[in-house]
Amino acid sequence: MQTEMSLTPPPPPNDDKRWKLVQARMRRLGFQASALIETLHSVQEAFGYLEKGSLQYVASALRVPLSRVYGVATFYHFFTLGPKGKHVCVVCMGTACYIRGAKNLITDIEQTAKTTQGETSADGKISLLTARCLGSCGLAPNAVFDGEVVGRLTPSQVHKRVEEWLQS
Repeated sequence: MQTEMSLTPPPPPNDDKRWKLVQARMRRLGFQASALIETLHSVQEAFGYLEKGSLQYVASALRVPLSRVYGVATFYHFFTLGPKGKHVCVVCMGTACYIRGAKNLITDIEQTAKTTQGETSADGKISLLTARCLGSCGLAPNAVFDGEVVGRLTPSQVHKRVEEWLQS
């Protein structure tokens, strides 16, 4: 049985007040290892992404190996390890989307935005991500542009959207 003392978390990485929100969520969940995903969500909601120091803190506070925290953070596509761009494009790479040309969409975005899959453009304007499936297979190929699912995409439609983002 754990004592009250063993539930005291380590101090957060810095004095940022957002850590109080993260700590409150961990406290509600009893600082249990099973709270890892929810805690990572809390960190990402508070800070926008998961940086190395935040992963180390979560590992220490929940008493789980850093390798497990990093594994979870990199396995799920909704976690990001760096700041996102002003605009975010998530291209579906599910079977239906892939067969209907999702790879061509990614190639066009990479060339137009001068970035690569999983990265943010050097100017910080566009982040290009992929998802295993968006659950909109009937609209293949599809992508999410700043939270809006758009289906039956063509490379020219994607090119136009990216060009608009680059101008903003």
